[in-house]
Amino acid sequence: MKLYKISALLLLLILNVGCRSTKTLTSSAAIDEGMTAKQIIKQMDKQEARFKTLQAKVRFDYTEGTKSINHTVTLRMEKDKTIWLNAGVAGISLARVMITQDQVKFYDKLNNQYFDGDFSLLTKLLGTEIDFEKIQNIFLGEPIFDLKNDTYVTFPNEESYVLQPKNQQAIFELFFLINPGFFKLDSQQIYQPFDKRMLQIDYKKYQQVSGQIFPENIRIIAVENNDEVIIDLDFKGISLNDDVRFPFSIPSGSKEIELE
Repeated sequence: MKLYKISALLLLLILNVGCRSTKTLTSSAAIDEGMTAKQIIKQMDKQEARFKTLQAKVRFDYTEGTKSINHTVTLRMEKDKTIWLNAGVAGISLARVMITQDQVKFYDKLNNQYFDGDFSLLTKLLGTEIDFEKIQNIFLGEPIFDLKNDTYVTFPNEESYVLQPKNQQAIFELFFLINPGFFKLDSQQIYQPFDKRMLQIDYKKYQQVSGQIFPENIRIIAVENNDEVIIDLDFKGISLNDDVRFPFSIPSGSKEIELE
């Protein structure tokens, strides 16, 4: 798959509003080498985000080779149902994305184009089934795979617990790095060495909102062969459980994008 297609797909995941009291979290907790993988996963379950709706102000920095894009956009979510993303200027929407359980669609007014499809292209990109829950979990700092569906082993590094499947596959390797202080992800990594692909999602900072823990800074690195895309997301404000709307209407005259 060409890198420009990776770029388009990842931009779907990036594209913010109210602000509540937040606090950046720091952790100086020591690694407990006696903790088992099951105990770590149990602690992670306790930190799972619980809310009905979420709004956030997000700044993203996108780098592909010598090209870079910087923007601030709007993210709205209804948990387990809808992810809605909007980029605009002076109240005018220039690009909008809506992701539901079975559909991905977006429009781009600047280029007069739109896309309306499913998750098949994302599945092809990652080499594994991708769906709404996995995309949602990226934003929330949670594993994109259900850790209860496999047997994991753990070993510590200097700052994190590392989880990996007990029977790691040579063609598809998974690693999850867990913060020992508040048991959220420091990083999740997928390697496909035969296809020369790598997806790494690093969680640089977390913040506390209404007693829950959410990412404050996320870095996404996607590599295919020698091509690399880097996306940094900074969540400037998060509010929970407000009334939100998800307006979406493809502008008339837009041309459909057909991605191979």
